Amino acid sequence: MKDTRDVLLVDGYNMIGAWKELSALARTDLQDARDKLLVRLADYQGFSGTRVIVIFDAYRVPGLGKSFTESKVQVHFTKEKETADECIERLVGELSSRRRQIYVATSDMVEQHVIFGQGALRLSARELYIELEQNDKELGRKIKEDYQKKSTKNTIDSKLSPEVRSMFEKWRRD
Repeated sequence: MKDTRDVLLVDGYNMIGAWKELSALARTDLQDARDKLLVRLADYQGFSGTRVIVIFDAYRVPGLGKSFTESKVQVHFTKEKETADECIERLVGELSSRRRQIYVATSDMVEQHVIFGQGALRLSARELYIELEQNDKELGRKIKEDYQKKSTKNTIDSKLSPEVRSMFEKWRRD
């Protein structure tokens, strides 16, 4: 069966450069910054149901162009002499269908105009960050709510309608 979920394409280094905590981390450990970005996006994908694909620019790195899945998030390192923008444009074309919406997370203005022309919608780095923060809060609220439901006593009495409860009480007293 074909995957018809909405797709979020993320320009990975664009997000790392735009988000304060990832930008600061990247100065000392770029791999750790990438990993933290992927963890946040994996949580988002799991909670929202949107398929997430992250593209990292390997334009000046010969022989790359590999793709893999990490925490169910697809990760693409561009091919030699291919920019992340070119890869995103190619993926928008490949993934476009009437049954799904493509979102591209980038703050690159030129790229935003190109993807608009292909029918995709854009999220700036700031908008994606805000959406992830809201997602984290909603996820925390949901976990707390589920925990409270499990910790309350689960009795048959709480599942019965007032009429049935009254009928059982009458039988008990007779």
